[in-house]
Amino acid sequence: MTTSRTTPPEVAPGRRRRWRYLAAFLVLAVLLVVGGRLAWSWLDPFGGRTIDRSQPALLQSIKDMSRFEAATGTFQVVVDLEKDAAFLPDAVKGTRTLFVGAGGVDAYVDFSAMGTDAVTVSPDRTQATIRLPHAQLEKPNLDNGRSYVFAHERGLFDRVQDFLSGSPSDQRELYLLAEKKITEAAVASDLRARADANTKAMLSGMLRSLGFTKVTVEFTGEP
Repeated sequence: MTTSRTTPPEVAPGRRRRWRYLAAFLVLAVLLVVGGRLAWSWLDPFGGRTIDRSQPALLQSIKDMSRFEAATGTFQVVVDLEKDAAFLPDAVKGTRTLFVGAGGVDAYVDFSAMGTDAVTVSPDRTQATIRLPHAQLEKPNLDNGRSYVFAHERGLFDRVQDFLSGSPSDQRELYLLAEKKITEAAVASDLRARADANTKAMLSGMLRSLGFTKVTVEFTGEP
């Protein structure tokens, strides 16, 4: 008894050729787009140049300072910012950036907040009492020369999106996070207490040089 073996029907040669031509066309189109973009950016056929036509800076206002910069703290923080997609692996969609933020925070005492009775002098002008508000913290001033992206990982979709957009990634969020963390570190430090002590020493020395033998500096309000 013999059994017959059936073979699956072969795909028509013309149909296979059409699929091959279509795949080759798509690959060629992608290569042409990528190659054209790279060639345009490298060769610069129109000989582009940069011309600075900015207008001179104009002075808008001048404000008299009424505060004493009493202390400065230098801080550095590493921001680890990761963004993931809900249902895709990081290799496909997602970013992770390590950013080193470095900058300083100034602590100052605002003399304009002093009341009319902030300074009391004894009748014989040998004793003086000064009442001041506690030191405050200025907004962090990040140093662009020492702040930089240490590492930047991107998924496949993010790489394609950045390539097609032709613009660098926005780093404003990284700077804002660095400023926030540096502010928190400055608040937790003894920077304001150091500024209070420096202000007290400065005023005591200045008034003693004017002939006062006893100088009392008091700080009011919450530190």
